[in-house]
Amino acid sequence: MVNTQQREQSAGAGPSEEIERFDAIVIGAGVTGLYALYRLRQLGLTAKSFEEGSGVGGTWFWNRYPGCRFDSESYTYGYSFSDELLQEWDWKEHYSGQPENERYLNYVADKFDLRRDIRLNSRVMTAVFDEDANQWEVVMEDGHRARGQFLLTSVGILSAGYVPEFDGKETFQGVSCHTGRWPQDGVDLAGKRVGVIGTGASGVQLITEIAKEVSHLTVFQRTANFCAPLRNSPIDEDTQRDIKANYKEIFKKCMETPGSFMHEFDMRSAMSVSPEERLEKYESLWMESGFKKWLSNFYDVMLPGEANEDYAEFFRNKIRERVNDPLVAEMLVPKGHMFGSKRLPCESGYYEVYNQDNVLLVDVREAPIKRITPTGIKTKDADYDLDVIVFATGFDAVTGSLSRLDIRGEGGQTLKDKFANGPRTFMGVQSAGFPNLFTINQASVGNFVRAAEPLVDWITEAMKFVRDNNFQRISATPEAEEAWTQHVAEAGAKILRSQADSWYVGANIPGKARGLLTAPDTAPVMRAKRNEVAAKGYEGFQLR
Repeated sequence: MVNTQQREQSAGAGPSEEIERFDAIVIGAGVTGLYALYRLRQLGLTAKSFEEGSGVGGTWFWNRYPGCRFDSESYTYGYSFSDELLQEWDWKEHYSGQPENERYLNYVADKFDLRRDIRLNSRVMTAVFDEDANQWEVVMEDGHRARGQFLLTSVGILSAGYVPEFDGKETFQGVSCHTGRWPQDGVDLAGKRVGVIGTGASGVQLITEIAKEVSHLTVFQRTANFCAPLRNSPIDEDTQRDIKANYKEIFKKCMETPGSFMHEFDMRSAMSVSPEERLEKYESLWMESGFKKWLSNFYDVMLPGEANEDYAEFFRNKIRERVNDPLVAEMLVPKGHMFGSKRLPCESGYYEVYNQDNVLLVDVREAPIKRITPTGIKTKDADYDLDVIVFATGFDAVTGSLSRLDIRGEGGQTLKDKFANGPRTFMGVQSAGFPNLFTINQASVGNFVRAAEPLVDWITEAMKFVRDNNFQRISATPEAEEAWTQHVAEAGAKILRSQADSWYVGANIPGKARGLLTAPDTAPVMRAKRNEVAAKGYEGFQLR
């Protein structure tokens, strides 16, 4: 297989402006971007990653707010492609924090010499497909250009931060930031009056941690969530040895479960056992760590219906037990959506924060935020003086990071326009009219790394197939795209993730078309579908 890596002077450009050429261009140097570089090298293809940040790590580079950590087990999140790496790296906690996660990804970049193929501080502004040359050309914010036959968007599922258009936002005289763009030097919160807008996964982690040091904390909550105890702990030496001896079994189990986690559902219905036995199981699971509370529960707890509501009420009562003020407790009890229909945050003392005298909870459904003022936040009912405002207001999920790039395919059509009424792809990996573009971030399902590795393997093997068989391009057919889009709409309407107004369906972004943003299928089903397509000569794709 012939590979290409060269530089050429841009036609009509000054003598210093050159275009780099590669077989493949990767946007992003986070978890999937790093692995994509590794895999492309293994297959003999030249590649370059262009990363907006000043360091590698993606999510774990940008999200450095206090309290940020894994909510899936550390040893299920790390890469599986290298036995040597698995044995060398010691995870310090069962649910590792951001600093260690960033160190891990830097360790991987160094161990496999990936940095030589990464250009940092390189925000991609445009990506345009040259139909005559069958090449993608990307242009950075600083004017740097590169070309490649293939383009992989490893830009993350939750990376395009969203801040509502609050009136007066620019007038605030204190410090403000979004959790997803926390300053590398940190924010001095000690002794400050801090306001946090948002109580999703990031907000819950942040609030718990900063409540320990601020002089006063005001939490502006729109939607109460089901937040479960994480029950994190250090990994002792014996457990470390056990983990390293059993990685093969750990990963095998992850690959067999619907969400690529190491937990298996109890295949009995919650309603098929006595109330006493049901409660005993709920209580037992409640004392377990992480996602086991629902992913090892009765299977129908995660389906719309009676079992879901039964467990939801158990969960609500657990919240009520932990908050001293009954009125505040009821504000924190989720009632407007089914258990599991929104992202389930894990916490380490979140509800107890509201028992502190210096913490105030504001319900912005009852008293909406009217504007940001020079001195703080004004709601319908009151003014709140603040030194710091933190926007824990989430992300324009999945398609947001793609739409913020100016990606232009055949005939000059933009991906943003094509996705205006919801994503249109085949299996999430490609969109018709955008040849050789693989939207990695849109096709992943479940526990991120466990799902991303086989996805990157499939995509890079598809690229190798194109090269080995002397094709110039691979593109999803309109027919396959239409069938897949219909499948996502029909199957997606039946699953729990589509039942609430959440980022899963884009409902958190004003004006965004509502629809499931990822596949409705389980991770094993998605892998099987992709493998079947490949086995049939990439059925559903046009090769030429």
